Amino acid sequence: MGHRPTSSASPLLDAIIGPADLKGLSDVSLVALADEMRRETLEIVSGTGGHLGSSLGVIELTVALHAVFETPHDRLIWDVSHQCYPHKILTGRRAAMRQLRRKDGPSGFTRRSESAFDPFGAAHSSTSISAGLGFAVARDLGAACGDVIAVIGDGALSAGMAFEALNNLGGTQRRLFVILNDNQMSIAPPVGALSAHLNALTADCRGDMAVGEPSDAPPPASLFAALGMAYEGPVDGHDLPALLAHLRRLKATAEGPVLLHVVTRKGAGYGPAERAADRYHGVNRFDIETGQQAATPATGPSFTKVFATALVSEAERDPRIVAITAAMPAGTGVDLFQRTFPDRAFDVGIAEQHAVTFAAGLAAAGMKPFCAIYSTFLQRAYDQVVHDVALQGLPVRFAIDRAGLVGADGPTHAGAFDIGALANLPGFTVMAASDEVELVHMVATAAAHDSGPIAFRYPRGEGSGKPLPATGTPLPIGRGRIIESGSTVALLSFGTRLAPCLTAAAALRRRGMSVTVADARFAKPLDTELIEDLFGDHKLLVTIEEGATGGFGALVLHHLAGRGLLDGRGAIRTMTLPDLFIAQGSPDEMYAAARLTAGDIETLVLQALGPALPVVREAPLRVQARQKIPAPVLHPEVR
Repeated sequence: MGHRPTSSASPLLDAIIGPADLKGLSDVSLVALADEMRRETLEIVSGTGGHLGSSLGVIELTVALHAVFETPHDRLIWDVSHQCYPHKILTGRRAAMRQLRRKDGPSGFTRRSESAFDPFGAAHSSTSISAGLGFAVARDLGAACGDVIAVIGDGALSAGMAFEALNNLGGTQRRLFVILNDNQMSIAPPVGALSAHLNALTADCRGDMAVGEPSDAPPPASLFAALGMAYEGPVDGHDLPALLAHLRRLKATAEGPVLLHVVTRKGAGYGPAERAADRYHGVNRFDIETGQQAATPATGPSFTKVFATALVSEAERDPRIVAITAAMPAGTGVDLFQRTFPDRAFDVGIAEQHAVTFAAGLAAAGMKPFCAIYSTFLQRAYDQVVHDVALQGLPVRFAIDRAGLVGADGPTHAGAFDIGALANLPGFTVMAASDEVELVHMVATAAAHDSGPIAFRYPRGEGSGKPLPATGTPLPIGRGRIIESGSTVALLSFGTRLAPCLTAAAALRRRGMSVTVADARFAKPLDTELIEDLFGDHKLLVTIEEGATGGFGALVLHHLAGRGLLDGRGAIRTMTLPDLFIAQGSPDEMYAAARLTAGDIETLVLQALGPALPVVREAPLRVQARQKIPAPVLHPEVR
């Protein structure tokens, strides 16, 4: 399974090759092992960055589960699986964890291809009970599967899918263990009536972490027993002997579904993380002694910060603007809006479906909702986007963060599919910001757009440091812009691949080619005039996007084919993300794997045109007289 790292500070952990080695340890030794695991987790994440608080909170629970159950024959599913670092340390991946979330290293989430101890991959939330029930039914039908344990926590129980699964599970009465890791947190403080109910249930337990003492809290059966679950708890999730006792008894006696309510502290055992659980949910590399996180050099404010500042600016002038987030206020920048307009910002919890239809209701009532959501999480609400927003033509504004490849979180968090998914919906307007200045203008465009749903996408990370306008200027709908003019090759970018296009254009010019670079801005409606001019006036047109096949490039091809312009004339190539899920790495490494770098653009052009050097001719393009954006005025909040 893995080799044994040696460390005099961790004699018990050094002796662990896999979970089977825990079976020979006494309960006292298991407690000592948990202490070593906490130090090991801190050392790993301090060097790699990653999800720290959640993993520190489940150290004792992880040890207890692997000590009691027979993994991997018993199927242990983590949800949200960024809680899985201690699990990976115990299941043969300790040495590899020094490359956690890096290229060719372990994923920050469970991954079936990585280990037999990861029976189900999960990086989005609230899937464990559904998947666990699938394993349980398969077991009862004869599959080689033992007990099934679904650990659900870090806010994941707030999503509707989890309750759909609980309802189904309670009706089937299959033997399945649901471990509720209740740490009073998701990424941000939790919201809603369910959170309040759980807090009431655990009031005594949180006070002195006593197990089984009387409480004035509402009876647990009022919720979980009504769903057909045998409820037990709350139990102190950092009292390892108590956890072992509960799990051993339940394993020996349970006949149907059981929910064990475990109360933990996010960041347990590490002072800085316990004092600021939200800031230590996901961390950069940090100094263990001080808790100080490494600062990454920034060329400018992040796209998220630019969006948030621009939205606040628009909202100061329009009281109808409201913001919605699904448990990601800091990640989406809605926290900045929330501090300025607390009555107009809404965190609905891990509930993307509800978030979208809630926004649709706001729009139907005359408000201007901005639904700020990561591209990867918008996938969870696609039916609501289609049925509740697009079909009714409601002007919901979708601020789609984390577009394209995102780096260390890997393929589960890539924003690859939103372009085609949204641009194929009737009446939808779809934009992509090529830089942070364009993003400011797109926020203004969305705020001014009342004739239907509109979306704008932008990546994770910092912008280029361009001076930003204090206020945005609404863009003419469906109009792109020429950045640099030429005559032989046209590079038409949708999104932030514009910068590599400019680099590739410079390299091609050094080879004697005349290159046009254009920023499409809109995937829908397309700037058909721009597209036809670029195709007709150049030997080669190349479209470039940070999205899957079937997106912007496909729409361009469809338009040209429909007009009969591809019939024996011109050449066109499309550059998209490849038809595979690209493994984690830095964003640069991932885009290199996707062959969407400046060098890849240059290579494609050379291959498409062949060895003959094109004749350079400079011809003015009709589209050069397009709208000019006013000179920027520096905005103090985003300098």
